[in-house]
Amino acid sequence: MGDLQQQLALLRQRVARINHKYEGGVPARPAPLQRAPVELPGGEVQTAAGRHWEMEKLYERHRRHGSYEISTLAELPSDLFEAISSGSVSGAPPETWAFLDTETTGLAGGSGTIAFLIGVGRITPEGFRVRQFFLREHGEESSALHALAEHLSQFRVMVTYNGRAYDQPLLETRFRMCRKRPPFAALEHVDLLYSSRRLWKLRLESCRLVELENRILGVERQGDIPGNMIPYVYFDYVRNQGAARLMAVFHHNAMDILTLACLSGIVPLAFRAPEEIGARHGAELAGLGRWWRQMNEPEHSLRLFRRAVDCGLCDDLLFRTLWDISRLEKKLGREDAALAVWSDLAASRNAFQFSALEELAKYYERRERNYSMALEMTRMALQLQRTPAMEQRRARLEKRLAAPGNGSLL
Repeated sequence: MGDLQQQLALLRQRVARINHKYEGGVPARPAPLQRAPVELPGGEVQTAAGRHWEMEKLYERHRRHGSYEISTLAELPSDLFEAISSGSVSGAPPETWAFLDTETTGLAGGSGTIAFLIGVGRITPEGFRVRQFFLREHGEESSALHALAEHLSQFRVMVTYNGRAYDQPLLETRFRMCRKRPPFAALEHVDLLYSSRRLWKLRLESCRLVELENRILGVERQGDIPGNMIPYVYFDYVRNQGAARLMAVFHHNAMDILTLACLSGIVPLAFRAPEEIGARHGAELAGLGRWWRQMNEPEHSLRLFRRAVDCGLCDDLLFRTLWDISRLEKKLGREDAALAVWSDLAASRNAFQFSALEELAKYYERRERNYSMALEMTRMALQLQRTPAMEQRRARLEKRLAAPGNGSLL
């Protein structure tokens, strides 16, 4: 019983100390740190469809974007995009080009995805200007699209990067959902993604715009934001109206557009005049050679393939390029030149060794009537791969050589 009384006494003392501690009431939580609000750059714009926000940034002509001089943009030829657009864009001076990119609430597209930031770059005498149309809330979309359509009406060409598959269809959907006519029918669309891939996919692991910006232009972005984080930053802004993190999104969009413009001064020139291309990486020349082959210009293609070989290629690409050279030489009726390449390919282990031996077998059988050599090439090919066609060729050649008057069988 004494122990119980002692424990109760200790408990009362402990409760008394707690009551004494909070006699003045529960201490209030410290007030949150007050930060000065960050204001959006630019200003509000009133249109016939409502209000939205716009910003504009000038990259002066004396500046450089990595290795590219911005002043060079104004000197680009009016037929720059003719080759990569199959002739649909010709006689359009640089001041009539609009470089467009969007930042959206999602990457999957669909009617629920909106473009909350639309950037349009243009070449001016002062330099390169980027105007950005921004939605502070969803209700400003109609006004922003109205202003965008008016702005695009002064241009003849729209240049994008993957815009044919993503940006333009998305914007067309948004225009229609706002009961407005899309403005893109009056613009020739040049999507630089496809020609960039042709030029660099054999050299670079990725042809994403930011990768080309770094590898081709030598730009190291500072204060950038990953593209997959942009929707979250915008949703946070809509909820909290905090514009601090949103500044990185505006910068990201403007940099993408400036990079697109600078690459437009590099990529189309490579397709426009292949004979004027200076020394380049061999893989780039091989990519250009493939494009000119597809355009049914075998002589241009051959020159570029041979220059690519001279510049140096990795083994896999080298053997593929040699095979492409042999096919073009054969197509042009220059079988002697093709024969030399087939012989090189047949002499070493590679992905085209069997095909080269097969071509040699056909050549010796049909052109030179050298059945012994044709049979030797056939047997070498069969050691690499057994196909019904090659088995039939061997049987036919052996039968021919076994006939009287054709010499001994090898």
